[in-house]
Order: sequence, then C-alpha cells, then structure tokens
Amino acid sequence: MTTSQTHTHTRTARTLPPISRLPAPPPLWDRRFALFFTARTVSQVGDAMMPVAAALAVGALYGISGVGFVLGTWTGTFVLLVLFGGVLADRFGARRMMVGADLARVLTQGVLAVAFFTGPPPFWLLVTMAALAGAAVAMFLPGVNGMVPLVAREPQRANATLKVADALAQLLGPALAGLLIVLTGAGTVYAIDSGTFLLSALCLALIRLTPADAPTDTPADADSSARTGSSLRRDLRQGWQEFRARTWMWAVILIWVGYGVLVFGPLVPLSSALIGTRLGSNAYGVAVSFLGVGTVLGGLLALRLRPARPLAAGAAAMALFTVLPLCVALDAGLPVLLAGHVLGGGALAFWSVMWATSVQTHTPSAVLNRVSAYELAGSVSGIALGQMLAGPALALASPGRLLLVSAGACLTGAAALLAIPAIRTLRRAAPADGGKPEAPTGPDGG
Repeated sequence: MTTSQTHTHTRTARTLPPISRLPAPPPLWDRRFALFFTARTVSQVGDAMMPVAAALAVGALYGISGVGFVLGTWTGTFVLLVLFGGVLADRFGARRMMVGADLARVLTQGVLAVAFFTGPPPFWLLVTMAALAGAAVAMFLPGVNGMVPLVAREPQRANATLKVADALAQLLGPALAGLLIVLTGAGTVYAIDSGTFLLSALCLALIRLTPADAPTDTPADADSSARTGSSLRRDLRQGWQEFRARTWMWAVILIWVGYGVLVFGPLVPLSSALIGTRLGSNAYGVAVSFLGVGTVLGGLLALRLRPARPLAAGAAAMALFTVLPLCVALDAGLPVLLAGHVLGGGALAFWSVMWATSVQTHTPSAVLNRVSAYELAGSVSGIALGQMLAGPALALASPGRLLLVSAGACLTGAAALLAIPAIRTLRRAAPADGGKPEAPTGPDGG
C-alpha cells in the first residue's frame, strides 16, 4: 500500500461511524451473588438428602402412610404460613427472614439427628419437627425470589445457575443419603442437614445490600402504608391484588395444584416403595440422583436458550416429565428408569427457570415477596394434599396404577398450560435501565 493510499485509508476510517457492538452481559459472579449461591447450594445439598431419608428411615418405621403424613405435615405447615412469610419478608427484609429461618432449621434437624442416634424416634416427634421445619421454610422461600434481582443483574442467568447448583445437589444428596443410611443410619443424614443450614445462615448474613438495591418501583400506597404501619390484612390484600391481576400467574398456579395432587405429591412415597421393593433402597437413591443429572442438563439449557415466550417453552418441556412416573409405573429396568429420571429432571428444571424468571421480571419488586408467597402457597398446597392422600389411595389402587394416573395428569397439565392464551403468549421481559425489568408485556397487561 502506498503512502497516499495509507493516508486515504486513515481519513476514511476516521470518518466512518463506529461499529455498534452488543453490550457485554453484566458480571454475575460478584461477592454478593457468590455468597447467595453458596448459601443456596449448601443448604440444597442437605435438603436433597431429606426425601430419601424420610422415605427410607421413616418408611422402615411407619410405612408409606407414615412417610406421606410426615411429608404432608411439613408441606401443609408451609402452605398455611407462607403468605405471612411473604409479608414479613417485605416488611423486615428477605435476607433477615432467611437467616432466621436457617437457624430455626439448624435446631429442628439437630433434634431429629439426636433422636435417630439414640433410637427409633416416636412418630409425634417426627411430625412436630416436620411442622416446625415447614414453618421455617415458609419464612425462607418467599424471600428467595426477592433476593435474586438484588444480587444479580440478569435474573435468567442467575436462576439457571442456581438451578444447576440445585441439580448438582440433587445428584449428590440422594445417593449420599442412601449410602449413609445403610452405613451409619439416618441420624448422620439429619446432622449433616443441620450443618448445611448453619453455613447457609452465615453466608446470607455476610451479604451486604446498599441503599441503591432498594426497590425503585414501589407503589405510592406501599410507601404510605410503610410509614403508617399498615395492617397485616392490608399487606395480604395488596399481595393478592397483584397476584390476581396477572392471569398467566394464577392460571399456572391452578394447573399446578392439579400437578401437586396427582403428580408431585404422591411421586416420592409411591416411587420409593415400588423401586425400593423391586430393586433395593440404593437403587431409589441412584434414581433420584439421576433426576439431579437431568436437572443439571435442564439448567444448562436454560442458561443458553432465551425463548421469546418462556412459559410456552417451559410447558412444552413439562410434557416430557410424563416419562418419569410412566417408567416407574411400568416396572422399567434400571437403565430405562434412570433415563426417565434424567428426562424428567431436565424438563422440570427448564420449566422452573422460565417460571421463576417470569415472576421476577413481571412483578414490581416492592410486592415481589408477597406475590411469590401466593404463588408458592397455591402450587405447594396441591403437593401437601397429594402426599397425605398417597397412603389412603392405596386402598383404591396399586402404586403402579396410581402412577399411571400421575403420568396421564402430567401430560394433561402440559396441554392445559399451552391451551391458555395468557400463559402461551407471555413474552420475555427485556432488561432495561441497568438491569431493571421493563414494564410487563403479558397479554392481560400483567
């Protein structure tokens, strides 16, 4: 290139407009998210051990009905109190409520550990501790949705990352629980669970939120009610109005109640009995671990895919969950059984990320904890009922036939999610103004 050409090229380059580049995604792994991630992950490892511990240890003492009643008591207490947990999280701060709930669960799981170490615990103690633990979770979970936008600028990336961690916990926890019960007994499992909550409480206590993290879209009446010390009834009513205003939200929850009663509630008691009787206790722990493998894959998929209509994509994925109860009901061999758990875990994980992100980005942050409490209460209430009915339902049909009903209900639920326009057409909210969600773009204005 000659000198004149070089000068011409330089002048041309200076006059050309700059090439626009897509903005780089904001960093995810800062100190706050790392602490939150650690808190959620370590406690989820302990939590993942609990269904196996309850199914095997409690089941060996009190049978399927005992397992269903203990799990149902935990879930039922949660449903009864979670609305108050949402109000308290909005009033006193999600982080503070989560730390207190973790410390309460250190106590409940520690008591059960001592009880199992000293001999077979009485049924009343199992039920009492389940109720107290359920109450603690009711104070904890409403704040999780509210905390995610405070510790991460991109909720979908954060939710998907947390889901992968949850999946790894589901992969490690059940297998570890089954092994520990065989080698050392259930007391060790409950002691480890107690320790995980202690570490979780410490990590959450170390998170520092600045005044800039306070909600900026607080409704005017919320400000005035905070100054005058609004009544509990007013707070609950405001949360209900926000929940009811979103057709896509309450429609999903109605369908999820059916999922809880017919699919998720009876799945653990029935499948643990069927798989444990046919293939042994360790096989059930391995199967639940493979559910965690699927959850990892579903979370990783949610990290990469950003569907324009997230709930429609999640509903399509949920149709694949049908394979899980179906392969258990049909007495499939271990390889098919494990593959079914992988597919089911992936489907449920992908739906969970799409759902959590939709709730977080289409709900004002000032009422997010209360709205989350309503959606949690509705979706989990069906699970509590399903867990309690699992034992009595055996008088009507065998576990295999009941799981065939679960498979049919799962497929029907996915079809119902896709059939409702408010769910099917809800669009992904694009982040704006430094990560704050834009106004909702749902078909019903919510």
